[in-house]
Amino acid sequence: MAMPRNVLLIYPEFPDTFWSFKHALKFIRRKSAYPPLGLLTVAAMLPQEWSCRLIDLNVTRLTEKDLAWADVALISAMAVQRESAGQTIARCKEAGLSVIAGGPLFTAEHEQFSEVDHFVLNEAELTLPGFLHDFSAGCARRVYADSEFCDLRKTPPPRWDLLDLKQYGGMSLQFSRGCPFNCEFCNVTALFGHRPRMKGAEQVIGELDALYALGWRGPVFFVDDNFIGNKRNLKTNLLPALVQWRKGKKGMPFNTEASINLADDPLLMGMMVKAGFDAVFIGIETPEESGLTECNKNQNKNRDLVEDVRRIQRAGLQVQGGFIVGFDSDTRSIFQRQMEFIQKSGIVTAMVGLLQAPPGTRLYERLKKEGRLLGRMSGNTDGTTNIVTRMDFRMLHEGYEELLRSLYSPKQYYQRIKTFFREYRPPKIQARMDLQRFLAFFRSGLRLGVFGIERFQYWRIFFWTLFHRPRLLTMAITFAIYGYHFRKISRLLST
Repeated sequence: MAMPRNVLLIYPEFPDTFWSFKHALKFIRRKSAYPPLGLLTVAAMLPQEWSCRLIDLNVTRLTEKDLAWADVALISAMAVQRESAGQTIARCKEAGLSVIAGGPLFTAEHEQFSEVDHFVLNEAELTLPGFLHDFSAGCARRVYADSEFCDLRKTPPPRWDLLDLKQYGGMSLQFSRGCPFNCEFCNVTALFGHRPRMKGAEQVIGELDALYALGWRGPVFFVDDNFIGNKRNLKTNLLPALVQWRKGKKGMPFNTEASINLADDPLLMGMMVKAGFDAVFIGIETPEESGLTECNKNQNKNRDLVEDVRRIQRAGLQVQGGFIVGFDSDTRSIFQRQMEFIQKSGIVTAMVGLLQAPPGTRLYERLKKEGRLLGRMSGNTDGTTNIVTRMDFRMLHEGYEELLRSLYSPKQYYQRIKTFFREYRPPKIQARMDLQRFLAFFRSGLRLGVFGIERFQYWRIFFWTLFHRPRLLTMAITFAIYGYHFRKISRLLST
């Protein structure tokens, strides 16, 4: 039996990124887009007699009082949090704490963190119990790893009680892990395998019930890397359960990640919308067939990708898109091709990054054999890469910067909003309008509509939406605020 312990669960800070939405969240007085779901799930696996305190450095500070209170620190991070993770580990060690680390960053790079006492790698459902047993007995090894994949039906619900819900723009929830595809640059299958593993519908409903009981009515992000990896299970189990659960409920719209073949299944799209989904992130990567072939993105090949996006939009799902430049086959024309595709498809939220090679991927191994790796990837859309590119890097970087400036210039950005609105058929379920979201309209009107460089476009889309698509007015204001954030981030890449 383990002795009672005080445990700090620490989540390092994200730098400014496209997906941090830091500058947009200020309009609704929130500090972080989503909470650290992995740490909340790990907290539920710890002995009940351990006292847990969550320190999410994206919403609060790690104080001397926290360090003095704690016996041990558990840290989880992704590659983009590397710098903050290193600083946090150093602080914990200076305070005399044992440091236990896990998550994607440490699974890929644990050799780089000499100050960490114990690593609990891969899926915690498999590796954490063995560590806890040995730790209680005073004989814990430094590294615990397992190449197998866990049964998600045994994963406990996250410890939502550790959160200050008012600090976050959305909540996150996981239904499945794994993806049936094999994109060369993606480390999802290296981490979680090709066969999608799923929680039972009753588990998901239980987690939603817990959030609803705590008063949450905002958006919920299903963090699955490919939510539609097992369509049959979705149609026969989860989605019908979500439709039933939603009866009598208010708010809590869902969003998730999916592959482009969602566009081939009108029934599935309809069920998702009825269940409460209103947005999907899709890795489109490139409109060039040669680039798709190169990275083994076969599910995107031989398709009319613009029409696919429009079908999803018409079904009631906003498409957010991921794009990549820097493939070996890319030429100087790729920047204009990407720009034209994004504008024509009406993908308002378009994340564009340079190709990077994560450890464990087929791309990483191929480039390692070719002698074309340049150390560690940043994990961020910051204009860097850990690849010796075929295109002259200066040309690549300049083209990338110009692409971002064009995409998020007020003229092009607001035009995409209008293009999207012309196709979109909005679902009935929307996030509940709280005071801060109501006040965000007035804050945006002042900052963007009076003092912003986009004030002409801001009021133009406002009145166009008011007269032509009045149900989308709240979304128009949200997009305007997102655009402000995206331009801030784009400018950082040029400094």
